[in-house]
Amino acid sequence: MTESPSLPRSRRALVLVWLVLVVSTIAAWWFAPGHSTELVAVVVVLAFVKCRLVIRWFMEVGEAPRWLRLGTDAWLVLLWAGLAGIYFSG
Repeated sequence: MTESPSLPRSRRALVLVWLVLVVSTIAAWWFAPGHSTELVAVVVVLAFVKCRLVIRWFMEVGEAPRWLRLGTDAWLVLLWAGLAGIYFSG
């Protein structure tokens, strides 16, 4: 089976991103029993990174126009900052 020339991203890069997602999911699960502020912050950062990787690599926004890449990044920052603010203020 040959790869389509229209897919500029390599299979190796996709597998690497997938592995990062798996490792970060396991790390978040491992940190979950300790509910200290620092551990919650680590889990929130891991979730932010996972969201960005999924949007960029698996929703193909990494190949989209610049305005869409910046828009999704801004949306993620606002979303996760809002969630962190709600969690840490209470």
